[in-house]
Amino acid sequence: MALDATLLNELKTKLLAEKSRLEDELSRLGAPTGAEGDYATQYAADLGDDPDENATEVEEYVDNVAVEGSLESQLKDVHDALAKMEAGTYGVCEKTGEPIPVERLQAYPAARTKVGA
Repeated sequence: MALDATLLNELKTKLLAEKSRLEDELSRLGAPTGAEGDYATQYAADLGDDPDENATEVEEYVDNVAVEGSLESQLKDVHDALAKMEAGTYGVCEKTGEPIPVERLQAYPAARTKVGA
């Protein structure tokens, strides 16, 4: 089933809002590297003399790197979905080539596959 223009516009609006949210989250964790959707996690350069404090800072950094990776992956999915909209291939399962159900796209507009594919 082809997606109508109204639904596509609604989904594009959701994707753009999600893109903005993800970029805001990523900018809190790091700085853009110049590559689209890639951020470098900021590391506290002012480690002190207290080993306990340093351990906490390193732990926060490691946690932030993991969160950053997840956010970058989500942002890539959003970018890919927007590109597919422009190319006219949005809403097609990458594994089966079948249409992704509208309900899935409404729940997660950046979906790449059907559930269970």
